[in-house]
Amino acid sequence: MTVALGHAPAVLTQDALDALMPMHLRLSRDGRVRAMGPTLARLCGGLTGQTLSAAADVRRPFARDILAATAPVPVSLVLRALPDCALTGIAVPLGDGILIDLSAGIGTLDLIRRHGMTAADLAPTNLGLDLAYLREANDAVQAELMRVTRKTRAARETAEEQAVTDTLTGLRNRRALDAVLKRLVRGNTPFALAHLDLDWFKAVNDTHGHAAGDHVLRSVARILLDETRAGDTVARIGGDEFVLVFPGLVDPEPLRGIGGRILARIEAPIAFEGAACRVSASIGIAVSGGADPDRAGDLLAEADRALYASKEAGRGRISFA
Repeated sequence: MTVALGHAPAVLTQDALDALMPMHLRLSRDGRVRAMGPTLARLCGGLTGQTLSAAADVRRPFARDILAATAPVPVSLVLRALPDCALTGIAVPLGDGILIDLSAGIGTLDLIRRHGMTAADLAPTNLGLDLAYLREANDAVQAELMRVTRKTRAARETAEEQAVTDTLTGLRNRRALDAVLKRLVRGNTPFALAHLDLDWFKAVNDTHGHAAGDHVLRSVARILLDETRAGDTVARIGGDEFVLVFPGLVDPEPLRGIGGRILARIEAPIAFEGAACRVSASIGIAVSGGADPDRAGDLLAEADRALYASKEAGRGRISFA
């Protein structure tokens, strides 16, 4: 394209025009679209060959006045392929055609938001370029904030989980047990509490080493989880001591059945590095008082007394408080 600059003509290539005016329209004198800037092409598709009147609702001035212009005239129009955005600009007669440079003006931010535009879609001198940079920066900041928030939330959840988990067995710890018991008592929920202690566990450590002892504790933990319900709580409260909480279960017979299965499985030899580790377990069970449950501390003490009654009776058995 040849443009008169003062008295000397200059050649403006289509690439240069696209870079300077990414939202321009080039019209022939008969009103047909010869070319369009890359941003308009992306937003509107192919308008080439259409008349200005067919391609746009021209609001100021009339289309015929634009085509007949001999000097620059302000333009306001809405492209039919982009009905949600009013465009303004200036039409300049150039040789055998008309060049119309368009902009969304104060609607640039909405255009950017709705159509995912970036700084590359706007003219370098367009004030909307700052909005595009702000939007890109805001998107980047929001993405980073979301990433940090997710990471922080995951770290917090991990820390909270670790705070209530026994690191060796993966069971609940004493802190978690206390919270469960408080919740059940405050909720007036009947429950049973079983205190389990391993028999002959010290002999495993003395004979096979502490690694074998840890393996036995993890194996017992798996047995306890296998033999309890999803809503029950299984906690290791120290050494070889475990506590099981059964919300809503206070009938001695089912409890005795669960305890019997646990004892039978624990008494089976536990293999570790070619050796057979043998332990048994003693269990003491206390049951809350229905609609008016005893305090958690009282139940723990009762289950503890029942546990020692099992040990005094010969170990490897169940006693009820």
